[in-house]
Amino acid sequence: MADVKKVATRDSYGNALKELGAVAENLVVLDADLAGATKTGTFQKAYPDRHFDCGIAEANMINVAAGLSTMGLVPFAATFAMFAAGRAYEQVRNTIGYPHLNVKIGATHGGISVGEDGASHQCCEDFALMRTIPGMTVMCPADDVEARQMVKAAYEMEGPVYMRFGRAATPVFHGEDFKFEIGKGEVLQDGADVAIIATGIMVPEAIEAGKALAEAGISARIINMATIKPLDGELVLKAARECGKIVTVEEHSVIGGLGEAVCALVSENCPVPVKRIGVNDEFGHSGPAAALLEQFGLCAKNIVEQTKKLLGK
Repeated sequence: MADVKKVATRDSYGNALKELGAVAENLVVLDADLAGATKTGTFQKAYPDRHFDCGIAEANMINVAAGLSTMGLVPFAATFAMFAAGRAYEQVRNTIGYPHLNVKIGATHGGISVGEDGASHQCCEDFALMRTIPGMTVMCPADDVEARQMVKAAYEMEGPVYMRFGRAATPVFHGEDFKFEIGKGEVLQDGADVAIIATGIMVPEAIEAGKALAEAGISARIINMATIKPLDGELVLKAARECGKIVTVEEHSVIGGLGEAVCALVSENCPVPVKRIGVNDEFGHSGPAAALLEQFGLCAKNIVEQTKKLLGK
């Protein structure tokens, strides 16, 4: 996919906030001294009076966002996933989740692809943490088009939202005619032998794996699951019934993320074998993003290998 346009979804986040700010006067953006990295600086330049730098105090930023939401504003609070989901978990749970406030969290730099920043910043636990908060919507876009539409959809819905955006540039495979809908998955390629359900930057890898599997005579249904909670149960169960086997792929721990959400659903309603591909029960380490993704098996090659193994081929 070398000739395909690539955009980091954190850039998409900043651009979407700027576009939305032109028509949504009640939109405010908060950041924790990382506006350059989270790309909320794009919004800051256009609307400086509606951008608030809370400093390196993520827990306080979440509380400020909660307060602003009670005044009729729609705050988007941004920082790295490690700090948004990890350091500020108590505030997200008690100050936003418990009263079900209309706060949107834009978490960037999630997963192993943070690269050289190392294990301390490679948050592979955020989906799990945010999924446990009652009423929290959890999402992760696969490309620039989906990311920009996701931000607008989050603004339009009422209630708390957690969105993870990536640091690394990834292929843009959606056309501008694509319509994103919260809670709905997307079939990118139909197939009958196995369903591969992926989220975030793993979706382009799943697409490539689907092509390689087709060359090997394996028909794979490729599904983009941008909304991890609420999960598109209808689409997952349809895949379970029609394909009989499922592979999940995520740049997240295999514990508590998309894979476990799929497993929980199918085990109760349509039990089929499920292979979870993600970060196993281990921490990451410093290194180039592309090399780390390959090392941890978050690549098309490993998806193909694990799918063939699941199918006994």
